Amino acid sequence: MSNAYLRFWGVRGSYSAPFESHLGVGGNTSCVEIRVDDHVLLCDAGTGIIPFGNEILKDPNVRELMIALTHYHWDHICGLPFFVPAFIPDWKIKFFGPGDSSLDIKNAVSAQMRAPFFPVGTETWLANIEYMDPPEENKIDHGPISFTFQSVHHPGTTFGYRIHVNGKDILYVSDNECLFLNKAIRQKYAEFSKEEKELYDAMQQEEYDAELDLIKDADILIHDAQYTPEDYRKKTGWGHSCYIDTVNTAIDAGVKELYLYHHDPNYDDDAIKIIEENALKIIDDRSSDLKCHIAKEGLTVEL
Repeated sequence: MSNAYLRFWGVRGSYSAPFESHLGVGGNTSCVEIRVDDHVLLCDAGTGIIPFGNEILKDPNVRELMIALTHYHWDHICGLPFFVPAFIPDWKIKFFGPGDSSLDIKNAVSAQMRAPFFPVGTETWLANIEYMDPPEENKIDHGPISFTFQSVHHPGTTFGYRIHVNGKDILYVSDNECLFLNKAIRQKYAEFSKEEKELYDAMQQEEYDAELDLIKDADILIHDAQYTPEDYRKKTGWGHSCYIDTVNTAIDAGVKELYLYHHDPNYDDDAIKIIEENALKIIDDRSSDLKCHIAKEGLTVEL
């Protein structure tokens, strides 16, 4: 039996929050490690990749890894200038993310490390760096880990990943706005004619079915749950979910285990505890057997 697990190294969205009131959940931005024996896949490269990089140097058996980026917003790549393995010659690091070619990925990764934004560019990286072209069949293998990708609802091209490891399907959907079309239509619904309502009802159902298909029957779902209902009303269309929509969609899709993720940096540990309690109440009210957790920095899940 292989040694397989996932570990949360960064769970915040938008910007890091290294405040005493936040440290129970964690302050680093998005980074999740999925490991099978000596094969390592990192999902996103926010500030959480910095402590991961320092820790992995202690393991003499690992000198190669893959980084799958959901998109190139700063909170998902800003740890790379401080990722120590990239500066060591005997390391090999593969990058994958949105783009029509490997050059697109290379340009997106290196842009933040060009003048005037940073004094040291990616050309100073000493590791063997490979930027991957999109595969023809939408499937990438990394040793015993494989994954597919699909665009989700977030500004710019953003991927959600279905990762297959040890017989389990792990869905990593860090930035996604659940039910965006549904809510946008409902705001204007009273203004539509009967024919328009019939058309939009069909569109809503088609869109929701597509959302469910993305995460359907996941063994583990790591999903954006950034906002409370109050904050979501102020930030509709920003590309992040209200945690209530995340929980309900996970229930409808038959997800087995949900980790609420990409926490708003304005929410301290107490605020996130309330989100957790409310999420569990939704599950209980719906008589669902969904297991729901708060993604916390340092949390390790055996696979």
